Amino acid sequence: MTPTGKLVGSDLTLTRFFRASADDVWASVTEPERTARWFGTWKGEGGAGSTIQVQMGFEDGTPWMDATVNACEPPRRLDLTAVDAEGRWHLELLLTEVDGGTELALVHHLESTDVVENTGPGWEYYLDQLVASRDGTPLPDFNDYYPSMKAYYEGLR
Repeated sequence: MTPTGKLVGSDLTLTRFFRASADDVWASVTEPERTARWFGTWKGEGGAGSTIQVQMGFEDGTPWMDATVNACEPPRRLDLTAVDAEGRWHLELLLTEVDGGTELALVHHLESTDVVENTGPGWEYYLDQLVASRDGTPLPDFNDYYPSMKAYYEGLR
C-alpha cells in the first residue's frame, strides 16, 4: 500500500478516483445502507444544520458518535463535524467530475497535526474500503495500513 495523503497547513487531504458519476459516488458516501458497507451506518434526519448519529462499523466495539452536518450540497460537498471518544473531527467530502469519472477528496481539517501519523493511515484504510465496497472486492485489512504508513505521515509534519 502506498500512502496518498497530503498535508497543507493543518488540512489532511486524500483522494480517490471512481469511474462513476458524482451522483453515484455521492450515494456511496451519504446513503446509510451504502455507508454501512465501508464506514458505518448512520441514523437521523440528514441535511445542513442537522445532527445525525454515525456508527463506526469497523472499529472495536462499533461505537456511535454524533455528527453535525455543516453543509450538504448534493452531489458536490458534504461538511461534517463529528465528536467521539478521540475528540472532534471536522471533515469535508468534495466530489468533482473529471475524465469520465468522479474524484472524491476527503479533507480532514485537523485541530493539530500531532495526530496525522494515526489519522492518515486510518483514512487511507477507510477510503480503500469505499473502493472495495463499490468494486465488490474483499475489504482491506487495517494491519496493512498501520503501522506501515505511520512514518510517511509523520514526515508530512
